[in-house]
Amino acid sequence: MARVTHLEVRPLAALPASPDLLGFHGPGSFIWYKAARMLVRRLSEAPAEEWHRLRYHALMDAGELGARNMSVTWLEIPAGAEQTLRSDEEAEQVYVVVRGAGTMSVAGDTQGVTEGDLILVPPATDHSIANDGEEALACVSVQSPPVAAAELYSDKLAEVAGYDDDEDL
Repeated sequence: MARVTHLEVRPLAALPASPDLLGFHGPGSFIWYKAARMLVRRLSEAPAEEWHRLRYHALMDAGELGARNMSVTWLEIPAGAEQTLRSDEEAEQVYVVVRGAGTMSVAGDTQGVTEGDLILVPPATDHSIANDGEEALACVSVQSPPVAAAELYSDKLAEVAGYDDDEDL
């Protein structure tokens, strides 16, 4: 976990020009901090789970890598698979399609999505994503506040259209 090595609050007029300082805006000021080191989680090293052919990689699960306000997952959806309608009461979520194409349903509105598209899902909003194409669909999902990956993708939530638990895949 990265440690903060320096913290200071400055008025907007006194912003530092240093590129190694990171900050966020507060009322009338910026709060700057310098991270002790860069944190990288490679997809190949991220914990992965598979439920009914949907595969997720927890790039940054709730509370990992020192993050306090978000979680990030990589979701792979094979051709013909879909996530059932779901909702999270408190977290807003974005999906970014990084490979393939499919359909996304949010609050009853269903649209085609493809590589490079970003979909915003407000809190307490029913949504699902499906791969109705011939090729694999992959997307990155970011949740804030963080939601544990096990809560996002469980047997109850991840299903394949027409899938029967007794079938061999």
